[in-house]
Amino acid sequence: MGNDERDRRDDGRPEQARPRDRAGRPLPYGTDDVPLAVEHEPATVEEALELGASLWDEERFFEAHECLEDVWHAAPEDDRDLWQGVIQIAVAAVHRQRDNLHGAKALLARAREKLERYPDRHRGIEVLAARRACERLEAALATDGLDAEVAWPRFPAAPGGPWFTADPAALTPPQEPTPVPDEPVWLAAGRPRQPRRRDQD
Repeated sequence: MGNDERDRRDDGRPEQARPRDRAGRPLPYGTDDVPLAVEHEPATVEEALELGASLWDEERFFEAHECLEDVWHAAPEDDRDLWQGVIQIAVAAVHRQRDNLHGAKALLARAREKLERYPDRHRGIEVLAARRACERLEAALATDGLDAEVAWPRFPAAPGGPWFTADPAALTPPQEPTPVPDEPVWLAAGRPRQPRRRDQD
């Protein structure tokens, strides 16, 4: 089916009509005898973050990473690697659930590298604990492979919980909620601005 023939939502994005299991694997249409992934549509970045953390702790990592991508997309450049690193830990868990050992180890290594540039605690994320969890999981998977008894860590929230800000200099959460952006703000920021035409003045 070509892109022009896909079902689309009200916002123009493709509709993911095909059901997926909790690990994000596509299933045949009409499947209803296994727990299915739910498509979430948080209205604000704060809601996406709270929901992503909750789904993570339920080990619904595929859904968690989809919610957390809204946080990553809204992040300023200075925090981009923080949220991407957190997401990569969730995606590593998805690969582990799918028995993809190579993918899990690769994502854990990338997550650890992304998080290395941040202090031990940042934006309500226990960054040091997250990095150490990556190291522990990488070692377990490297030693015992898919037979490794690995307990995935809970979402790495600091006391008081994680928080988002679009202001890289902020030391506290914003007072107003942040709308979920239509596209990553860091992508839009890197795009050259179009010069105004005279007939727009």
